[in-house]
Amino acid sequence: MNRAAVIALTALAPISWGSTYAVTTEFLPADRPLFTGMMRALPAGLLILALTRVRPRGDWWWKAAVLGTLNIGAFFPLLFLAAYRLPGGVAAVTGSVGPMFVIGLSALLLGDKPSTRAMLAAIAAAFGVSMVVLQAGAVLDAVGVIAGIASSASMAAGTVLTKRWGRPEGVGPLVMTGWQLTAGGLLITPIAFAVEGAPPALDGTNIAGYAYLALVNTAVAYWLWFRGIGRLSATSVTLLGPLSPITAAVVGWAALSQSLTALQIAGMALAFAATLAGQWQPRPRTVPAPVPAVTPGPVPVPVAGPVPEPSAGRTREPVPALRKEDAAV
Repeated sequence: MNRAAVIALTALAPISWGSTYAVTTEFLPADRPLFTGMMRALPAGLLILALTRVRPRGDWWWKAAVLGTLNIGAFFPLLFLAAYRLPGGVAAVTGSVGPMFVIGLSALLLGDKPSTRAMLAAIAAAFGVSMVVLQAGAVLDAVGVIAGIASSASMAAGTVLTKRWGRPEGVGPLVMTGWQLTAGGLLITPIAFAVEGAPPALDGTNIAGYAYLALVNTAVAYWLWFRGIGRLSATSVTLLGPLSPITAAVVGWAALSQSLTALQIAGMALAFAATLAGQWQPRPRTVPAPVPAVTPGPVPVPVAGPVPEPSAGRTREPVPALRKEDAAV
């Protein structure tokens, strides 16, 4: 599969995550962010484990726990805390700084030299997202801002470590997704019950919403995300993240009758352009191989052969003697 196809499939993950807000507000019980995080992660992880039947071995027990904590277990609660403490636009802007964390961590842990192009793309993407979601007069809350930045840092660290550690031999990205979702879901579960109490009563609409979040929005989306990390650079993958708030704005306009201003449309164009710029990979310069110099050799001099002797079979004919009759004439 070529690079463009890998990028397109990986981009489906943040596009799917962009529908989370609409599904949460329209299909799920209100004020249950931790329970929602648990229902997204744990059922999906257990389902993948049941299908693949592959358990971690050796060091991968603690590595899977660390990755599951960073990508799921810590990321979800911090993200929801930021969403509840901050206006939606401010929470999205704090999340859009994730590519900058990935660029820095990639330099430290992967040895990837930060490029000017990637830094400019990350800054432009964050600025474009702020144009889409940030509203005038938004009130900042210190705890919410810290939680939003920490959630971005947690996901960034999980992305870079996923790239650094790779996968065990013979283990595919689906198995890795199941390990991380299960570990993260198990971490969220006691926090959800301690903070929010017993689970709420669920109707058919709630069950359908949770089924979509667990299967499409989490299991499939994270499988595509981790698959992309294995085939692309960590920076390229994380610069696909701005597609999530762009999708959320489009879904809000199309499904929830939310209006889009000219400024928001311009911000969407800027963030999308920055996302494309983040995927551009310059071709390596090809230097033609030097042509080896040819050293002239000695010019061959023809060697004179022996002068051919007359043939042994030929004899010179004698000159006839002059007769008197001929002389008189």
